[in-house]
Amino acid sequence: MAFRTGISRRMMIRSGFGLRSMSSWWGSVEPAAKDPILGVTEAFLADPSPDKVNVGVGAYRDDNGKPVVLECVREAERRIAGKLNMEYLPMGGSVNMVEETLKLAYGENSEFIKDKRIAAVQALSGTGACRLFADFQKRFRPDSQIYIPVPTWANHHNIWRDAQVPQRTFHYYHPETKGLDFASLMDDVKNAPNGSFFLLHACAHNPTGVDPSEEQWKEISYQFKVKGHFAFFDMAYQGFASGDPERDAKSIKIFLEDGHLIGIAQSYAKNMGLYGQRVGCLSLLCEDEKQAVAVKSQLQQIARPMYSNPPVQGALIVSTILGDPELKKLWLKEVKVMADRIIGMRTALRENLEKLGSPLSWEHITNQIGMFCYSGLTPEQVDRMTNEFHIYMTRNGRISMAGITTGNVSYLANAIHEVSKSA
Repeated sequence: MAFRTGISRRMMIRSGFGLRSMSSWWGSVEPAAKDPILGVTEAFLADPSPDKVNVGVGAYRDDNGKPVVLECVREAERRIAGKLNMEYLPMGGSVNMVEETLKLAYGENSEFIKDKRIAAVQALSGTGACRLFADFQKRFRPDSQIYIPVPTWANHHNIWRDAQVPQRTFHYYHPETKGLDFASLMDDVKNAPNGSFFLLHACAHNPTGVDPSEEQWKEISYQFKVKGHFAFFDMAYQGFASGDPERDAKSIKIFLEDGHLIGIAQSYAKNMGLYGQRVGCLSLLCEDEKQAVAVKSQLQQIARPMYSNPPVQGALIVSTILGDPELKKLWLKEVKVMADRIIGMRTALRENLEKLGSPLSWEHITNQIGMFCYSGLTPEQVDRMTNEFHIYMTRNGRISMAGITTGNVSYLANAIHEVSKSA
């Protein structure tokens, strides 16, 4: 009987029944659209031109265009090598790493840390922290939506979309001034329904490099208080923006001083160069310790079916650096070197453009801050940059300042000057 059943199965497959059934499982799957940033890198790598320049990648490079591993990171690796087991971390991650990370965001002597009012978990870098929060928002505020600035890091939209949180937008960048559209931003904050969720970039806004001034942050905070809005800060560049972690967290300090309960996504990709380690933190300031315990337990429950436990290596590197006074001092020195190089390239690019006699104003290059510069180039001008000069960047005109070196800055400036002559 078993033999006859086996024959009948083979006959079914031969007759096409099984084949049609199996082939239909994935037959409707279409190729996904290419990521706009990763696509730039692919095109750059495929270009044989010796003059090619990549100013699309969002990772730090030295003045030779090479990736950098910080000395404090190498020393931390040496200290932990071969000394620890590979057991799972708790669902909430490394306690030491989380504690040190909270000090960076909330302050070394924060009363909120002392009072245990912060629910915090290790996350898969800033992306994972944002996604954990988006799912938390959907689960416990199912009727809410998220207000996202225009423009923003493209993946923000993907994160809240996949968490099924409805999205709205608010004004941020002003194309004509290449600066902050503060009046429209404030109007949107005032007109949003009371108790709305807003995504804010703590510093070095991606992709524009445009940040509110300290006074503007105070006005934003005040209006959030009036409207009862919730501020969720994505802080991917603390220390990397200005070279001073405390200065780069000024927006958060203002909101804390005004009595807000906030959320923060932190990442060590940029400011420690730990891109591939995917180490970050999600924290939510709560009303009291009891609430913080409850919130943390729910964040862990959300993480459980996603990835169960966060990875250990990056967390050990971070906690080793921040937990040792000498290593932390070295990190602060190295992160300032990175920030200063970026700031220096901004100055050099602007000066080169002005020396070419460009009639356009390039002040925005040095007014903006952080890894990215919103150049003001149109998609058509960007296409010319690539086709005529082999310079690769995203079509929104965003330039990664980390891709600029003393060796290519004049070539880049000349290309920008040529394509923008008729602007």
